[in-house]
Amino acid sequence: MSQNRFLQDWALPALIGLAMAALLLVIFPQLRGVNPKPFQEDWQGPVSYAQAVNMAGPAVVNIYTRMALPQRQHPLFNDPLFRRLFDNMNVPQRERMQSNLGSGVIVSDNGYILTNHHVVDQADAIVILLADGREAQARMVGSDADFDLAVLKIELDGLTSISVGEPEAAQVGDVVLAIGNPFGVGQTVTQGIISAKGRHLENSGTGSHLQNFLQTDAAVNPGNSGGALVDSRGRLLGINTSILNQSGYSGGISFAIPANIAFKVMQDIIAYGRVVPGWLGIEASAISPQMAKEFNLASTGGVMITAIYNESPAHNAGLKPGDVITHIDGLPIGDGKQGEATMATLRPGDTISITFTREGASHTVEATVSVKPDTTTPAE
Repeated sequence: MSQNRFLQDWALPALIGLAMAALLLVIFPQLRGVNPKPFQEDWQGPVSYAQAVNMAGPAVVNIYTRMALPQRQHPLFNDPLFRRLFDNMNVPQRERMQSNLGSGVIVSDNGYILTNHHVVDQADAIVILLADGREAQARMVGSDADFDLAVLKIELDGLTSISVGEPEAAQVGDVVLAIGNPFGVGQTVTQGIISAKGRHLENSGTGSHLQNFLQTDAAVNPGNSGGALVDSRGRLLGINTSILNQSGYSGGISFAIPANIAFKVMQDIIAYGRVVPGWLGIEASAISPQMAKEFNLASTGGVMITAIYNESPAHNAGLKPGDVITHIDGLPIGDGKQGEATMATLRPGDTISITFTREGASHTVEATVSVKPDTTTPAE
């Protein structure tokens, strides 16, 4: 047999076979009796959020309200002659009852409950259904339409209040749970993430004073309003308030009032019967790219003071029109919305630090927050 014939018929196919076998052993190491090392992940997320639900769930309540509305009458009731006749006959005005539903959060062991103003607005009767099946009539302590928050009180023993987290420290991407009473089906939990922070919505219909919402994609539907948005440990981050979808059903974008703001509003309502916002005594505007260029500013972060009121905290601290406030208590205020949120959590008498730039130099001063007086005069 010639050498060429040997190579062609035996050696070359054998070499090809050996090469393929070696390749298969590399790709599939189990073929050679070696188990591959399992993939190791540095991040270890929970496989269940049951513990968080068990922590927060008992503090979330269902709210049912009833409101008496005038019954639509026969057109003859609008006729003066017949109206006088009906009045002489003492014909009573007929009423119909309208029911509404929502959710709330027990925030203290002595029975204070936070919910939305629009859930209980003008209600004649408010019934609270606890997670353990008990019912109680709630008393309205007070509410604020601008913040869309209301405070209720129930008289029951053995209540479980919710633990409070740190919404200002929450990050986009954090896992959150929405707990409430959607469509009146009973306590329901949905899961998502924080999609954005510091959202401000025009014409949202959920209050106008401050809208520094936490945005989430956790499913929120009618009946969830006033319920809890909690972190993966069951700690309260916010009060679920509104959805973006105009159909009234969850579209993957919903909003919650941060818990720190909600608690400040609640404490004001309990102590004073109304919200007492902190006041610095300035008027300011967001900084556009054109303004940043014109005034030689490094960025558009912060707000420019356009007016300062006489004897106001800002005036007494030495601030002037043209100064650009960048931080309050060390926290950046962005385009001003974060600054509003910071002020909303402050009480008159609190001392804060204000960082600002003037003629390219950075300065920090302290100011004592006060209540806005009935009359104010801009400083010259």
